[in-house]
Amino acid sequence: MAAKTCIGLDIGTSAIKVAQLKVGRGGSVQLLNFGIEPLSPDTIVDGTIMNQQAVVEAIKTLIARLKIKQKEVALAISGHSVIIKKIFVPAMTEDELEEQIPWEAEQHIPFDKNDVEIDHQVLSGKNSQGQMELLLVAAKKDVVRDYTSLAKEAHLHPVIVDIAAFAVQNAFEIAYDAMSPTDTVVIINVGASVSNINIISGGGSAFTRDVTTGGNAFTDEIKRQLNVSHEEAESLKKSASENVLEPAGEGDATSKGPGGPKKRNTGRLFGLPKDADKIMQQTAEQMAGEFSKSLDFFLASHPDTSVSKIYLAGGAARVTTLHHAIAQRAHVPVEVLDVFRKMTIPEGTGPGKFDLAFLKHHAAQAAVAIGLALRAPGDR
Repeated sequence: MAAKTCIGLDIGTSAIKVAQLKVGRGGSVQLLNFGIEPLSPDTIVDGTIMNQQAVVEAIKTLIARLKIKQKEVALAISGHSVIIKKIFVPAMTEDELEEQIPWEAEQHIPFDKNDVEIDHQVLSGKNSQGQMELLLVAAKKDVVRDYTSLAKEAHLHPVIVDIAAFAVQNAFEIAYDAMSPTDTVVIINVGASVSNINIISGGGSAFTRDVTTGGNAFTDEIKRQLNVSHEEAESLKKSASENVLEPAGEGDATSKGPGGPKKRNTGRLFGLPKDADKIMQQTAEQMAGEFSKSLDFFLASHPDTSVSKIYLAGGAARVTTLHHAIAQRAHVPVEVLDVFRKMTIPEGTGPGKFDLAFLKHHAAQAAVAIGLALRAPGDR
């Protein structure tokens, strides 16, 4: 019998996302629940929780609307509070490694070891030099504590704290065919204020970096340059970047939430579509430049590697100007990540049924929550 997985709880800057899955023996995945609850601006700023009660209430509201009874949740963190490093150590047993890790952390992590939670994963066995490769991860205890306390206050039981980039990778791997050992792809999870870059090569993560830019950059620049409200800037951003049919509101993808597609404002209500488009293009170029720095750094140290595709996840993944800017810089195809593409999804309007238009629109935004929902209590 397949292990019971956690509820995936993605506490993002702009919204709370929750996912619940059923994983079968053969690896089949069925979607049981998915929903989104938006957060007001300035509730979470650069990963810092400014209004804890508002976040707790949003979690409670979403869990109640989805009628989820399970309490075990997996969370994700990212940003400057997280350090990820690949290191080589002499080959040793797991018990010896447990003793060695605190010392290794002191050498490689720029935080006091008493201020961080440390974990590791063995990536390869003994090589010709008698060493083995490790993935060393450290996260600031106060940030872990802040995020787990949100779940606890919402009457949930946090059992796993993952790294956002790795959660997205988990979601990618169940949605797309297995990569060849020589293939290399890039996943950029463009959040509201932080973007996670994960380069997958040789069947595993070869490079990760968090960049402090995201979808809010578009809204902030439109707001600043056109002197409009946050709501007007958001509407202009969405209309300038998409102009597509969207589900009515946030809510969730089941019959328990709002349904039916509607057209977003075109932005012409404010009479400034051309100006908004220009700002979107300028901001997209700046963001693509930041992303390309990480890609260039990786490729410079792996001269025989070429990237076959870039996948975009996160709330800003559908911004077409960002697609074009990244594709032009990298000379690589860019695709929106669809984490639902291989799942069993009951379609319809009754209990346990899903609005496929809603899921399609939010597939990239769901990536972290889906990746977390694949985790089982007690796994590593």
